[in-house]
Amino acid sequence: MKIVGDSEHFHQPYDKDENYESRADAKREIAIYQEYGNRLVALSKTQVEKLNLDETLHDNVLKAKTIKMNTEAHRRHIQYIGKLMRYVDLEELEVAIRNVLNKNSNESAKTNVADKTRDQLLAEGDSAVQALIEQHPEFDRQKLRQFIRQTKKELTKNADIEASKTAKELSKYLRNEIKD
Repeated sequence: MKIVGDSEHFHQPYDKDENYESRADAKREIAIYQEYGNRLVALSKTQVEKLNLDETLHDNVLKAKTIKMNTEAHRRHIQYIGKLMRYVDLEELEVAIRNVLNKNSNESAKTNVADKTRDQLLAEGDSAVQALIEQHPEFDRQKLRQFIRQTKKELTKNADIEASKTAKELSKYLRNEIKD
């Protein structure tokens, strides 16, 4: 005689299948893809351009920006982007998004370093130029000296360094050449 509560009667076909994925797990995964899709749509057009996405995904992300938010069409389009995202490596995409979003803070840090270096060059002169060229051999000594000489000349006429055109050019040159 078999007992009704016997465990043999309650086995499901998926109990022994290690590759089985429940519907809840599938829905969680789809939600993750849609969340990444929302993050992509929230980026600006230039930031999306820098991500090097698949052409279809790229076009659909830009198209989603034209659809009015909080509408059924927008929701469906985000779902479609989520479907396209299944073929994208999410770890690489996460790194790319972080790099694109962090670019602005990197640029401001470069600007600060360039401005400090410019001020040091103007204050110390040739000794600072020599030290900078030893650190960064890619700099053109003659160009640096010309910038410094012209900036000092402009500063004698107008004491504001922010108004000096050559000081801005010197900062830009330093910012572009310093690779650190």
